[in-house]
Amino acid sequence: MALLRRRSRPGEGDDPLAPEHLDRVRAVLALGGVPAGDLPDGVQQVRLKLLEHRAGGREPLRDPGAWAAVAASNVAMDWHRSRRRQERLGERLAALTPRDEAGHGGGEAHVLALAVADGLQELPPRQRQVLTLRFYADLPVAEIAAALGVPEGTVKSRLHAAVRALRGRLHTKEVV
Repeated sequence: MALLRRRSRPGEGDDPLAPEHLDRVRAVLALGGVPAGDLPDGVQQVRLKLLEHRAGGREPLRDPGAWAAVAASNVAMDWHRSRRRQERLGERLAALTPRDEAGHGGGEAHVLALAVADGLQELPPRQRQVLTLRFYADLPVAEIAAALGVPEGTVKSRLHAAVRALRGRLHTKEVV
């Protein structure tokens, strides 16, 4: 056990995921559609990706928080691929929010949050990914493009399409 806790490089902590990035990673996973019961596994996968990056002998990360958020987004997409999106959002939300707490948070805000979550689940995975990274992980377009390995224009066009589709769904459901 002592071998596992030994630091591989000077100055590195035992946990590759800094505590200040943990909430952000959990939020990206949750917003990416990973159920609450699978969030700890998703966080562990992000930690594993960070360890693999470290062990690969690559340059240190310039912004570990942004990298972890993108890794969390990729983990969320992988989760969807493995599940083939068979579960509906209503079932996941029911598992995440007990019935007696459904009224907390102000009626209209709660309805809007549920509608946005529902709309996010209906978006194609690539659109959902850039929307989550941009607006929930608060990453700039340039960082999203670099992390995903696509041009900035591609990120912008995916964002535009995602926002337009989400807005359309919210108008159709008469939420906004």
